[in-house]
Amino acid sequence: MSMFSNATVLLGKELRTEFRSRELLTTTAVFIVIVVVLFSFTFDPTSAEARRFAPGLLWLAFLFAASLMLHPCFLREMNNDTLSALRLSVSDPFAIFLAKLVANTLFLLFVELLLLPLFAVLYNIPVLPVFGRLVMVFFLGSLGVSIAGTALSAISAQARMRELLLPLLLLPLLTPVLIASTEVTIGLLDRQPFVQWTGIGFLAVFDVVFLTALWILGEFLLEE
Repeated sequence: MSMFSNATVLLGKELRTEFRSRELLTTTAVFIVIVVVLFSFTFDPTSAEARRFAPGLLWLAFLFAASLMLHPCFLREMNNDTLSALRLSVSDPFAIFLAKLVANTLFLLFVELLLLPLFAVLYNIPVLPVFGRLVMVFFLGSLGVSIAGTALSAISAQARMRELLLPLLLLPLLTPVLIASTEVTIGLLDRQPFVQWTGIGFLAVFDVVFLTALWILGEFLLEE
């Protein structure tokens, strides 16, 4: 239980820090708005193309926005050797990762749901009938992005070319998540919505496998 109590305390710190500055939320939201608005001019809102291509553009915007959000994930702890102090203060290093990936998932999911009405209006796609299922897909996809991104952020934060390393590692790794999330979203936004359970299962398996790997290897990722 000490690991979860430590993670809860660290999660509170992450949430307080972000909601005081709002740096990550503002940057991510503005980026997604720009991408969604720009691409909306290339589609006829009444055409079937919007339903076919808009989900892919939406998840691509989420992915690139997440890379911006995840980049400073561990940079704050590099100042004044705060990361070493955190490692000494917790019984299990995985508590640090758990707090950060939960915070990143919540931040990303919050921005996604906040901008979903804008997406629905610009692309003339009703989302209310499938809102609950969309939230499930957004959560599974965002969790996968956060797990992999948090682990890679810990690695890149200690590298010299950290600004370039994280996107280079993150984007190829998350391509399967992007494809699966897009396919499931396309099905949900179809004129006759349906759930692609194969894609849902893939996202769930991806999250479990990478979370387990992070739990096992997390201690080594924090070594300098």
